[in-house]
Amino acid sequence: MNLDEKFAYMATGKPYDDSDPVLVAARDQSTTKTNALNAAPTMADRGRLFQALVGSAGSQPQVEPHFRCEFGRNIHVGENFYANYDCVMLDGARITIGDHVLLGPKVGLYTSNHLFDATERQLGGCIAKPITIGNRCWLAANVSVCPGVTIGDNTIIGAGSVVTHDIPANVIAAGNPCQVLRPITAADKTGFVGHDFT
Repeated sequence: MNLDEKFAYMATGKPYDDSDPVLVAARDQSTTKTNALNAAPTMADRGRLFQALVGSAGSQPQVEPHFRCEFGRNIHVGENFYANYDCVMLDGARITIGDHVLLGPKVGLYTSNHLFDATERQLGGCIAKPITIGNRCWLAANVSVCPGVTIGDNTIIGAGSVVTHDIPANVIAAGNPCQVLRPITAADKTGFVGHDFT
């Protein structure tokens, strides 16, 4: 199978060989590209390299070093995307991120998982399930998102959370495993309207 065929097969959710030479070569290419991205001197330079790396991205993505991904091609982000330092995206399956999303330092999005049976795992067996993050979400520092998770629009995930299941829209959620703490309400508004340094 060529790379396109392998990704089409992985998208079915069936077990695949993580040590396949075609996948290993694709990871090596991604590492080369992310090395260049992380060495780029400006945010604008990193944004252009990020757009060239991923499957699709809105205008002017902002990505801090040191960004890492498994392949890149399975990552799709919307407008005004920001990833803080040391973000990791393992995109064996599709990662879809909406508009105006903020990822804190050391956020990890992990679509791939090793198989549970020890012998199958030793043979390189993995499965991958997509991750979807809605519009205007904020994932705080050290959040880990596990395979198959969807996070709804406007939701905040608290620092250090491990998100193992879907989280609805318009809530604050945190913990390990991550649980909904409360809805976001009008009481959370501060009156902030933008930059005002007068």
